[in-house]
Amino acid sequence: MNLNQITIPSLDVEKATEFYKTLGLTLIVDALPRYVRFQCPDGDATLSIHKVDELLKGNSITIYFEDKNLDTLVLSLKQKGITFISDPEDKAYLWREAHLHDPDGNHIILFYAGKNRKNPPWRVN
Repeated sequence: MNLNQITIPSLDVEKATEFYKTLGLTLIVDALPRYVRFQCPDGDATLSIHKVDELLKGNSITIYFEDKNLDTLVLSLKQKGITFISDPEDKAYLWREAHLHDPDGNHIILFYAGKNRKNPPWRVN
């Protein structure tokens, strides 16, 4: 089994579309203003956004995007006007992460974990 796509809700799909294009995703389905679908620049995963009238209350969705050149990516996105909650930093669980929110408040973590993404020293056999 392989993860194909994640679909997230949005109050303003057009605004969300511009945000995710700025992050570097490629728009592959355009049914604005109600739905769009993106392909990630690496791999086969896709991300869809669909129009909702109201966002769920409480914890938002968290989306992880991995990039080998995390620090360079973050600097590039900042130059394009993307605001970050935290700059890249090394975590105790051996990932390097930077945090931000999309226009609907969904939590995005840009990270690099390399071999530790699937094979940390504490992996269960």
